[in-house]
Amino acid sequence: MTNLIKDWTLPYASNRSPVLGRNVVSTSQPLAAQAGLSMLLAGGNAVDAALAAAMTLTVVEPTGCGIGSDGFAIVWDGKELHGLNASGRSPAGWTPDYFAQLGGIPEKGWNAVTVPGAVSAWVALSKRFGKLPFTQVARPAIDYARNGFPVSPTIATLWELGGKKLGDQPGFAECFLPGGHAPRAGEVFRSEAHARTLEEIAETMGESFYRGALARKMVEHSRACGGVMSEEDLAAHQADWVGTVSQKFGDSVIHEIPPNGQGIAALMALGMLDELGAGSQPLDGVDSVHLQIEAMKLAFADLHQYNADLDHMRVTPAQLLDRDYLRERASLIDPKLAGAPGCGAPRPGGTVYLAAADASGMMVSFIQSNYMGFGSGVVVPGTGISLQNRGHGFTTEAGHANQVGPRKRPSHTIIPAFAMHADGTPQMAFGVMGGPMQSQGHLQMALRVLRYGQNPQAAADAPRWRVTGGKGVAVEPSFDAAVVEQLRARGHEVSVETGHGVFAFGGAQLVLRDGEHYIAGSDPRKDGCAVGF
Repeated sequence: MTNLIKDWTLPYASNRSPVLGRNVVSTSQPLAAQAGLSMLLAGGNAVDAALAAAMTLTVVEPTGCGIGSDGFAIVWDGKELHGLNASGRSPAGWTPDYFAQLGGIPEKGWNAVTVPGAVSAWVALSKRFGKLPFTQVARPAIDYARNGFPVSPTIATLWELGGKKLGDQPGFAECFLPGGHAPRAGEVFRSEAHARTLEEIAETMGESFYRGALARKMVEHSRACGGVMSEEDLAAHQADWVGTVSQKFGDSVIHEIPPNGQGIAALMALGMLDELGAGSQPLDGVDSVHLQIEAMKLAFADLHQYNADLDHMRVTPAQLLDRDYLRERASLIDPKLAGAPGCGAPRPGGTVYLAAADASGMMVSFIQSNYMGFGSGVVVPGTGISLQNRGHGFTTEAGHANQVGPRKRPSHTIIPAFAMHADGTPQMAFGVMGGPMQSQGHLQMALRVLRYGQNPQAAADAPRWRVTGGKGVAVEPSFDAAVVEQLRARGHEVSVETGHGVFAFGGAQLVLRDGEHYIAGSDPRKDGCAVGF
C-alpha cells in the first residue's frame, strides 16, 4: 500500500531532507548507520543491518548504550509481526529488605544493575532472522573499537557530562576517560578491551556473556564492589518473543512491546485522541497540542500505577487498552483547561533507537539503552562492558506491582514502535529515544505522520513538548511562543528548556514504507543520519 505524503515541506529548523530508497537504515550516529548499510550491501537483510548498527552504537555512542544494555525489537519479517523483550531481570538477592538496608535503590553502582539483555537480543534476532554470519555482523563494531573513530559533536558533549557524573564509578575512568578526560569532538577514541569482548560474544553467540568467561568477570567485579549479581542470575536470563500490544489510530494500528515497557502509555494516549477526533485541529496549534498533553497525562497516571513486569501486573494490557475505558478517560479532558489527573480504575476483562528496512520488505524497529546516559557508571575492568542502571526503574513502595523483588523485570522506559495499515500491511518503524520522553515522542510522531501526513524528516524536526508531572509541561526553545502563552492561559505550567535540556526531548528515527521504497528521517538533535540505496 502506498502512503500519499500530504506534506513534503520542511517547515522547521533543520538542514536535513528525507532519505528515500529501497533499502534504508536510520540511526543516531552516522558510522552506525553506515555499518548497517554495509550489511545490506553485503547481501544481508534488515535484521543484519540493525544488528551491525546496534553493536557499533555500543562503541561510537557509549553515552546511550553499551554491551551491558537492555534491548527490545519489533520485526516485520515480510509476513508477520514479531516482538522481542530482551530486558533483564533483577538478581535473586534483590529483596525489599536488601534495599531497605541500603536506604533505597541507587542510580549508580552495581546495586542499580539488572541482568543486561542487549547481547541476548542480538543473538535471538540473528538466529531467527539473520542471513549473514553473526561474526560478520559484528565486524564494523570491532573495527571501530580496535582501530578507533573520531567522536561526533553531540556525543562528545554528553560524554563530558557523563564523565563528570560517573568518573568515580568502578572501571569508568579507565575505559571512558583516556588521559583523564572525556574525548572531545573530533578526537579519536579506541578501546581494545571492547573489541576483544565483542569478538568473544560473536564467536560464542553470546554464551560467554551469560555462561562463560565474560559472565565470571562480571560476577567477580560485582562481588568486589558490593553487588549481589551471581553466575546463576546471568545464566537464567533469556530474551522472550512476546508479540505486541496494539491500538487502532485512525486508518493505522500502532504496535508496541507489552509491559514491562512503557509503550502501552503511548497506545492509551493515542486511543484517547482517536476518541476525541484528534487531527481536525491545526497541527501545531494550541487545540491540538493541548489535547495531546492531556491525553498523555492521563496515560502516564495509569502507567505509573499499574505498569510492571507482566507476570506481576494487577491489571492486564487489554483492560488498559479497552476502548470503553479509554473513552471514559478521554471524557475527563477539558478542551480548554489543563488538568492534573490521577490514575483510573480499569475494569477486569542515555538510549539509542534505530530503524532498518530492506527491499524484500523486512522492517526492523530496534532499541537498546543504558537508561541514564552511561547507566550505572560501572565498567567491568578489561572488558569494555558498561552496565545499565535499570534497577532504578523499580519502586520500593510496598505492595506496588513494580516493587523491587528477585528475578523480576522493572518497569522500563525503552520502547520500539511499529505502525501497520488497517489491512495488515506494514507502514512505519519508528521510535524516539529518551527516557520518559519515549512514549510521548511516539504519540507526537504517530500524530504527525499518520494523521497529518507530514514526511518523516519534518516530523523528526518539529519542536516537542514533554509532560513533567502535575500541570507541568516542558517545551523546546523553538516552540511557537504564541502557543506557549495560549497553553499557559489554559492552566499549563510551561517551562522552556534551553541548553542541555534539548537532550531531554529525545531523538527520533522513522522509516515509512511507500510502495516499493521507504522514506526515512533522522533527528537533528542527534549526530545521526538516515542512509539508503
